[in-house]
Amino acid sequence: MSRIWNFSAGPAVLPAEVLEQVKDELLDWHGAGCGVMEMSHRGKEFTAVIEAAEADLRELMGIPASYKVLFLQGGATQQFAQLPMNLLPAGDSADYLVTGSWSKKAIKEAQHVAEGIASVRKAGSTEAAGFTRNLDAGDISIDPNAAYLHLCTNETIHGIELDCSRLPQTSVPIVADMSSHILSRPIDVSRYAMIYAGAQKNIGPSGVTLVIVREDLLGKAWKTIPSVMDYAVMAENGSMLNTPPTFAIYVSGLVFQWLKRRGGLVEVEKANKHKAELLYACIDESEGFYVNPVRELDRSRMNVPFMLADAALDAAFLSESKAAGLASLKGHKSVGGMRASIYNAMPTDGVRALVEFMQDFRKRNA
Repeated sequence: MSRIWNFSAGPAVLPAEVLEQVKDELLDWHGAGCGVMEMSHRGKEFTAVIEAAEADLRELMGIPASYKVLFLQGGATQQFAQLPMNLLPAGDSADYLVTGSWSKKAIKEAQHVAEGIASVRKAGSTEAAGFTRNLDAGDISIDPNAAYLHLCTNETIHGIELDCSRLPQTSVPIVADMSSHILSRPIDVSRYAMIYAGAQKNIGPSGVTLVIVREDLLGKAWKTIPSVMDYAVMAENGSMLNTPPTFAIYVSGLVFQWLKRRGGLVEVEKANKHKAELLYACIDESEGFYVNPVRELDRSRMNVPFMLADAALDAAFLSESKAAGLASLKGHKSVGGMRASIYNAMPTDGVRALVEFMQDFRKRNA
């Protein structure tokens, strides 16, 4: 069997080394006589799995002891509603920065669930610029009394990434959707009140959602929400008020171990920066045959959208790239064109294969 180079935005490529380990342990995990997906989540075996996953994640990200780590369900999309239910007290307000499709969805959902309870305000938007850049300081108006400021640090669809060292200067607690680039570079977790991320892009398989939340923000949930939606309740129960997504947590834990073997996030960032430079150089040096619409300062290392100058060639590009073993390069339907997602698990060889194909395709069609 030959493996494709999988450039899907999510569910996305996983490390081959991890998949091999999953295969070896699928029927019998460490002599338990069954696989992790067959185990009771209350048993000592799975308790060891989830505790190791949390410990490794804390080490990788440098998560302070004053933060809770939760393994939840429902994807980042559920967090769009769950976040205000937990961190936005009745009568208060929250600010949102809108820099792409996902932050636009986040504010829409927050406004929907908070209607008549609390206020959700847009503190800045780049929609008029076609979501081709991040917000500059002059574009942002933050309410200093807001319960929190929400932003998306990597917009998967539009290929925009915020270098976390360029966060807005504010005393308002910052909440970040990091679904598409979490664990791709070191960050200072203490600068955030909460971080959340769907696993299926840069952590593990779909089914688990990571929430990292500062302890002092817990206990503020609306009285009417279900217990399973209350961060404080889930924290008290070790993410296991109900049956958690055990298999997805197990695989995510193996990915955390794989990242540690690679040297941690400092070394991972070096590899990611190199891969992104290879692909962006191919685009920028194509004399307009390929175009990336994002301001250079704000280009994502994880999700690289690009257009062909002649859209009539799109179908041929996709057909021929697929035949060459390069899969899932079609851009999101809302923006068109192409998109290559080059997460941690995408080897440099995969990016080189894409670049070589793009260069050859250009020679034959320019």
